[in-house]
This record gives sequence, C-alpha cells and structure tokens, in this order.
Amino acid sequence: MKRGLSITDLAKKIEANRELKADYIAPASALAVEVQDDNAVAMHAPGIGSFPILPIAHDQIGAKVGIPARYYDRMLAEEPALLARNINTWLAKDDDRRMLRTLGGDLRAFLSDKYNRVENEEIAEVVLPVLASTPGIEVVAAEITDRRMYLLATTSRVQGEVRKGDVVQAGVMISNSEVGLGAVSIRPMVYRLVCLNGMVLPDGKLTARHVGRRISEDEDLNAIFSDEARKADDRALLLKVRDVVRHSLDEAVFTAAVDKMRGLTEAKVTGDPAKAVEVLAKKVGATESERGGILRALIEGGDLSAFGLIGAVTYQAHGTESFDRAVEFEAMGGALLDLPAREWREILEAA
Repeated sequence: MKRGLSITDLAKKIEANRELKADYIAPASALAVEVQDDNAVAMHAPGIGSFPILPIAHDQIGAKVGIPARYYDRMLAEEPALLARNINTWLAKDDDRRMLRTLGGDLRAFLSDKYNRVENEEIAEVVLPVLASTPGIEVVAAEITDRRMYLLATTSRVQGEVRKGDVVQAGVMISNSEVGLGAVSIRPMVYRLVCLNGMVLPDGKLTARHVGRRISEDEDLNAIFSDEARKADDRALLLKVRDVVRHSLDEAVFTAAVDKMRGLTEAKVTGDPAKAVEVLAKKVGATESERGGILRALIEGGDLSAFGLIGAVTYQAHGTESFDRAVEFEAMGGALLDLPAREWREILEAA
C-alpha cells in the first residue's frame, strides 16, 4: 500500500484546493477552444475567461464532441489548431450547457450541468470526526490525485488471523472524485499486517453518483454555485457517508471476508505458476509488465495458493508510481475474493 500524504498534509491540501476552486455554467455553443502563443490549448468562455485545459478535461471534451481519443491526442500534440477547429465546429452545434470546473485558473473538468458537486472538504468534514471517535483507528494512507481523493483507515480493535501469524485488520476506504471520474464510494477493507497490503472489498454499502438537478435557466450562468444551497442538497448524502463508514468497520463484515481468505489458502496452484499468473492477469486487467511483477511477488512470497496469488496482486500497490493504480490493485485483490470457483480452477490448473 502506498502511504501518500499524512492526515495533516491531506487536510492542508484540501484547504489549499478549496481556495483555488471556481465553477461556471455556460452554453456549449458559446464556448471555444483557442490555441495560445506557446501552443497550449485553452477553453474560452465569453464573459468568464480562458482556462488552460488539463488532461482529464481534454478527455471529457473529446468524448463530448465525439473525437476518438487517439486522434484527439495526435492533434493535440502535432496540430493543436486543427484540434481547436474540430472541437469548435461541434460545440457550435451543441444545445447543451456545460459545467466548467477550474482549479487555480486551469480547466480540470468539462461536465454536464446536471453534475452534482460533492467536494473533498465536505467528505473530510464528515469522515474525519467519525474516524477520530473510533477506538484503535489509524489512517494508513491518504492522497489527492488529479482524479480522486482517497482516505484509507484501519482499526486494531477488529482483527483476526488468516493463518497463524498472518494478522489482518478491518478497515475502510473512502474515495471521491471532483472531476466526474467516479461516485462517492465507501468500501470495507482488510489490511494485512505481514506485508502492509490493503484488500478493498467490492461490497461497499455506498456508491453515490454525482448527478443532481439541472441548473435552472434563471440562475446566473457565469456565477459560482451557491455553497449554502449545495450543502443543503448534499446533507442527506453526507449523513449516509457517516453511517456507512461506521458500517464498513463492523466486525461481521470483516469476519465474512476473513473466512473467504482462509478458504482460499487451501486452494493450491496445481499447474504452471507462470501460466496461472498469465490467466489471472487477464482477469484483473493487469498489463504485461505488471504481470511480471505479480509473478515475482508470487515466487518470492512462496505461497502457491489462491490466497498467495491475491497477495501477489495487492503487493503491486507498493511498486506503482500512481496512487490511483495502487488503489486499483487493492480493489483487484478484493474482487478476487468473490471470483467463482470455476474461474479459480481455470487459474490454478493453467498449464
């Protein structure tokens, strides 16, 4: 598991970003992409300003106007003026309105005007007091990337052994995307002390999408949304966040996951370990280079069981530079707990 930020530094980053945020609504047909003197590409909104476009917003603009990603990226790199003409041609024909989410003057997201903002600071204000009041709690990882905020915590008050000496603790992962790349999500987690790996479970009780009411025509299209109105709309969601965090640390949820792990320690690799990893990698969506890392971890761990394979997958969270990808590996491990027996046989018997 990647450590990321301390809880103090996470709070500082949340507060710093709060001051840099500004959101606007504008008709798509009024927007235009322009190429600046340094060949950087910016989105111009009349009466609002021009905002250099960040990678996630580029992806969203391309999806909105229907330009294939590979062609979009080639035009951006080689012919930005051609890209601007393509985008502007299609935006001019678009009757929708768009939300422009900016951070520090850069366009970080290009979203529907129905997008319901749930801010990282709102999640933190609800979650951190709950964690602070939970006995034995420890925040083991936290980060804010361009894509999401993550907060992962465990409690020593709820723990057990998969095998003798292999101690695991109950935990929770909270994540949120302010740029349209995922719902507010709270999922139980099992934290393995022997290797400091997390296994994020797939059966979270809260997944709330960022879709709400469309902004009415009489609201100021150029104005930042009313914080007071938004907080009122989000109050019910944030109360659910509080309750689901508590549920995720429940002993019954944890015990059910540990029982599955114990069962998988008895399922042994009977075929070729390299082939087993090859089949496994395809199922979890690991790349060829990541597959090599999984095989090395399996061999070095010396546990040729289904549980050992899961551990080899989650161990990859240590080696990737991307915090987003690290969490994806931990979620892969959690998903493998519920892999059907038929698919596990396919992996374990691969030759």
